[in-house]
Amino acid sequence: MISEQDVLNVLQSVSGPDGKTPLPQTGAIAGLSVKDDKVYLSISIQPQQAAAMESMRVEAEKAVRGISGVSNALVSLTAEKPPAAANAAAPAAAPNTSRSIGIPGVTNIIAVASGKGGVGKSTTTVNLALSLAALGMRIGILDLDIFGPSLPRLLGIQEAPESEGRFIRPLEAHGVKAMSIGFMVGEEDAMIWRGPMVMAAVQQLLRDVAWGELDCLVIDMPPGTGDAQLTLAQTVPLAGAVIVSTPQDLALIDARRGVAMFAKVDIQILGVVENMSYFVCPHCGGRSDIFAHGGARQEAEKMGVPFLGEIPLTMSIREHADAGTPVVISDPQGPYAAAYRAIAEQVKAALEKGRARVAPKIVIG
Repeated sequence: MISEQDVLNVLQSVSGPDGKTPLPQTGAIAGLSVKDDKVYLSISIQPQQAAAMESMRVEAEKAVRGISGVSNALVSLTAEKPPAAANAAAPAAAPNTSRSIGIPGVTNIIAVASGKGGVGKSTTTVNLALSLAALGMRIGILDLDIFGPSLPRLLGIQEAPESEGRFIRPLEAHGVKAMSIGFMVGEEDAMIWRGPMVMAAVQQLLRDVAWGELDCLVIDMPPGTGDAQLTLAQTVPLAGAVIVSTPQDLALIDARRGVAMFAKVDIQILGVVENMSYFVCPHCGGRSDIFAHGGARQEAEKMGVPFLGEIPLTMSIREHADAGTPVVISDPQGPYAAAYRAIAEQVKAALEKGRARVAPKIVIG
């Protein structure tokens, strides 16, 4: 059984940010978590020191991986202070003047978000991503829901990813690349992490995955407007966001908050999707508007953002999602796949027309 003390003991051989004091004695460890044979560690640094501190991060990760019984270690750098440091008196931090940097090889990055959970955002993300791939785009899916990762189940992936040096190799399913913290922890494991650990994990999933060449990386965001959303907005240049909501008034209230959050960080809204828009009885064919109907369209019009379409509430979509064979794969010619494809066509057109921001191309020569 690996303990946190075992980890701290081996880290005594790693110099902290000052280059001489053992890392555990510097107060720079912002978070440490041990789950069975996996270790997650975040080290707090000054943002401007990120490049210089990479060798320290690699050395710490190597030391942790060397512990007998450790199968995987995730060591990340974060600008968030540890709890003890956060409570101490300190001068106001200087404004963050760093700009987000694109992921090498990835042309566009889009976020699929919702103001609250339970609206079918993850199912929508996967079917949207697979529909974009069916339109000829090279697609990756990143699950940033650290506390409730669902990508492994939605794509039917059971194995763990492998490492290539400091990089993690994404897994593949149905023609798309995929990464999730859920590939590295069990479905029943509780991720009891503080904010610094969440932000460090988000940064590493963005920066330390060997995505290769992608036309678009589709990111499944956790619900709400918290650490993960802000970290994403500050870390990479998003080409835009898709907001998922049900037509119910309570969901629309939170959807407005999601739109407002992205607006505040200058990220374009590619559009709003009304999920669970209506229910069609599989026996009689009758239609019922369980969560009302048309609310998301009306909200999109009020906010001046595109309305991308309606997805019905059906047993077929749910059953195929639970089975790891999304409906756009299991029934590509069916009406539900057509609804997702229509949304994907609008997103693809928006990216191609340059309506959204794209990551800058860096040319060395």
